[in-house]
Amino acid sequence: MDAFFSNVESVFDRKVEHIGYHDDLPIDATEYFEIQTCVQFVNRNNFKCVALQFPDSLLEHSTVVVHQLQERTESKFYILADTSYGSCCVDEIAALHVNAEAIIHFGRSCMSPTGRLPVLLVFGRQPVDLDLCESAFRETFTPDQQVLIISDVVYSYCSGDMLSRLHGDFKSLVVSTTIDQQTCKEFKPKGSNEKTSRNEEAKTKDEANSKSENVYNQFGRRFVLPKGKDISDYQIFYIGGQSITLTNFLMTFNKCTFFTFDPATNFCRRETLDVNRALMKRYYMIEKAKDANVIGIVAGTLGVKDYLSIITRLKALIKRMGKKSYTFVMGKLNVPKMANFTEVDVYVLVACPENSLIDSKEFYRPIITPFEMEIACNEAREWTGVYVTDFRQLLPGAVDYVPFVSDDPVKLQPDVSLVTGSVRRMGIDDEEKFECSGGALIKRDDALSLSTVHVTPGQFLSERSWQGLQQKLGETPVTLAVQGRKGIAASYTHETDGEAS
Repeated sequence: MDAFFSNVESVFDRKVEHIGYHDDLPIDATEYFEIQTCVQFVNRNNFKCVALQFPDSLLEHSTVVVHQLQERTESKFYILADTSYGSCCVDEIAALHVNAEAIIHFGRSCMSPTGRLPVLLVFGRQPVDLDLCESAFRETFTPDQQVLIISDVVYSYCSGDMLSRLHGDFKSLVVSTTIDQQTCKEFKPKGSNEKTSRNEEAKTKDEANSKSENVYNQFGRRFVLPKGKDISDYQIFYIGGQSITLTNFLMTFNKCTFFTFDPATNFCRRETLDVNRALMKRYYMIEKAKDANVIGIVAGTLGVKDYLSIITRLKALIKRMGKKSYTFVMGKLNVPKMANFTEVDVYVLVACPENSLIDSKEFYRPIITPFEMEIACNEAREWTGVYVTDFRQLLPGAVDYVPFVSDDPVKLQPDVSLVTGSVRRMGIDDEEKFECSGGALIKRDDALSLSTVHVTPGQFLSERSWQGLQQKLGETPVTLAVQGRKGIAASYTHETDGEAS
């Protein structure tokens, strides 16, 4: 019981002894977790306090990693687990709680850029049978075909080997590489050398993502196509299993044919995901967003760079169209949480690409992406079939940014809902609105009926019959604790036989 009453300092400084750590580890920790790379990262920058972030699947090996790092450095290490959002994102908030100077993230990563702390990404080297992978590639493609190889992050270390094995026969082969681990953040290491400066310049060029130069920077991968070539001219060979990463690539490069080689099963196949059907499902979400009057903006990340910028843009976008928005921060999403706000018609989830696409059929309201909200409310943007899951590409300066026609509110225009078939009103018409009692607005629709649009922040909550638990400080009398019942419901110890019956 003493552990529950320890002060914060004692909990943070508590040491966990791990006996026999070399015997029960099914993998080579030094190679798999790239211990030498981690040591160089810590020692070169002279970090005194470092946070180590592990997903649940690797948490059992965390003490092994800490033990090896402590033997080779003089830094203090904290283990981060049970992240507030997806484990693929760097949890900067938790690291700042222990005053960490840097973070080492282990396991799969969405490679979304961060803005507060320097980050080292260690994906973990999953085994790949390169002979079987090469054989599957040669059986699938002919030397005259144009092929792009993309790897899951846990297999990205073998990209160079695949290129050296195939480049002699496949002249039109392009192999993507993961962005350098040191360039996934806005951070310049202490004592940075010329190589680091070159990496920073390359990162700046990557973020511009100039398609005129055929430089692509997508989901942490970088590849350059020959001049005059487009991504739609290529077939894609993906090294990895079924994952949300693969789904993101399928949705983004939906004009390309995909083949996958799963190193876990050594099986190669053509992906048969009906991309057109998936895109139409997302277009249905766009129509639901157009029908909605109240939009909930959900912060699904607090670590991805520019998440506040996209939230600000979404608020302006929704306001221009005459709709109402509320902002929510609720950690990991689940059905009960999202069902608490019945007045919200549609939720917009601001999250990393790995966590943006949610199948919301079990949720009370649809959950859409910022790109889908842009399609619904930005009259300058049209649906072309091109899909964007990275919200940073929608911000000014990015390749998929589309500015508003003007900063003024959108004028009222009639439109027909493809979901309900009824006429909906998009935009604002000041002549048909007037103030009424209670601070609300009355709007007359095409059927000449009146509807109330709440405009006061929190007005929905104030009108609820139950508003949650209230402290009522000073109103509740203080009473002494008394002895409660003992036993089971069928026969408490203080009850007689007659009372129990």
